[in-house]
Amino acid sequence: MMNKILFASSEVHPLIKTGGLADVAGSLPIALAELGQDIRIIMPRYDAIKLTEPVIEVSRLRVNNCDVVIQETQLPDSSVKVWLVDYPEYFGKLGNPYVDQNGEAWPDSAEKFALFCRISTEVATNRAGLDWKADLVHCNDWQTGLIPALLSLESNPPASIFTIHNMAYQGLFDSSTFSDLNLPGKLWKPSALEYFGQLSFIKGGLAFANRITTVSPTYAEEIQTAEFGYGLEGLLQYRQDSLSGIINGIDTEIWNPSHDSALAKSYSIKTLADKQLNKTALQQSMGLPVDSQIPVFGLIGRLVEQKGIDLVIACLESMCEHPLQFVLLGSGEKHFESALQALAKVHPTKIAIKIGYNETLAHQIEAGSDVFLMPSRFEPCGLNQMYSQRYGTLPIVRRTGGLADTVTDTLPSTIQNGTASGIVFDDANASALMEAIKRTLFLFENKATWQQIQRTAMSKDFSWQNSAQQYLDLYQSIIA
Repeated sequence: MMNKILFASSEVHPLIKTGGLADVAGSLPIALAELGQDIRIIMPRYDAIKLTEPVIEVSRLRVNNCDVVIQETQLPDSSVKVWLVDYPEYFGKLGNPYVDQNGEAWPDSAEKFALFCRISTEVATNRAGLDWKADLVHCNDWQTGLIPALLSLESNPPASIFTIHNMAYQGLFDSSTFSDLNLPGKLWKPSALEYFGQLSFIKGGLAFANRITTVSPTYAEEIQTAEFGYGLEGLLQYRQDSLSGIINGIDTEIWNPSHDSALAKSYSIKTLADKQLNKTALQQSMGLPVDSQIPVFGLIGRLVEQKGIDLVIACLESMCEHPLQFVLLGSGEKHFESALQALAKVHPTKIAIKIGYNETLAHQIEAGSDVFLMPSRFEPCGLNQMYSQRYGTLPIVRRTGGLADTVTDTLPSTIQNGTASGIVFDDANASALMEAIKRTLFLFENKATWQQIQRTAMSKDFSWQNSAQQYLDLYQSIIA
């Protein structure tokens, strides 16, 4: 059955990206279109947007004293239409969707995303002159949170889903902003948009959407606790019957070791021995001694506490006492960058650090490493642990969020039943991480078992087709 789906997101890859939300918004609609759905993406037209397909004007409308143009283009390499909300006063400034050129948050974020939500509501209800009415609106993160709230005021609204990509970002604004935005008075109450005297965009989605999803089943449980709920755990507990988690997929074309042009040598489950050539190439390019007998530990990511980089730094001196090498690509807080660079100077044959980001090197680290470190304090979904398994690089992860849902710990029982795909530890401290590293070193010595785990990891299905079918089942249950 074909449904009309409006997919609302503040960023969409490859048009504009600041984080994982863009990857979801650029991949999930394509997978849903392939499942026979009439899906349209709606997003703001920013100054920094990268457009490669033709753009045409399809509508003009005046909403809340703003004269807005809606333009239409296409998601590259797909049939998915994209509607761009063009209002240069809000979206036509230099910078990214959330911060200006100096990295400062836009002072008019509430106004710009409230307008985006209003236009999305007009489009969804067929009041934008596009001759198209949504059966369901799929909203993503706080920037779209007002859409379910506004739809709740309609007499015959489309259904709505609200997906949480990270509860840490909520769209909180001063109470005076509510009246400045000219929002309906009935939405100013604790059961709607009011949050302890502030205006909360995310509450619009959490309180009014027909269903709430997040990006892993474990994270759906975690956000109902004080540790991960950021003050909204009570509302999420109240709505737990409408809350579920669906793991993000990955782009299995871009992240595919059997035809990855970034690699020294492509490989697959059948040609796993060729992975060794990528290890040699990585050791050479990072200035480390070439040694096939010791494991290379890789890490790619933001150097912030959320990602557990402080735990890694605390372990590095101990790690260097063992036969191993460590390769890192990333950037973040300056004190973490400095600490890593200092350790690399002390241990130049053991540690190689590259500050910044390089997509080609990211692929080479995934392919050339034996082990991938991802000891996050929290991780709503995570992608690198899935890339790593696809490349036969066994991840060490903390049991949280999407990491818990996508990596099966290596235990005697999981080795025996053929499900082991990585190493999992529980406590967010350096000693627990070091114990996991020691377990991994012990495992690495047994080549037959190690290769069995690699093959299990490489054969797991992390495609968007799997996730898209789960979303489609959810859509149809709501619309029905």
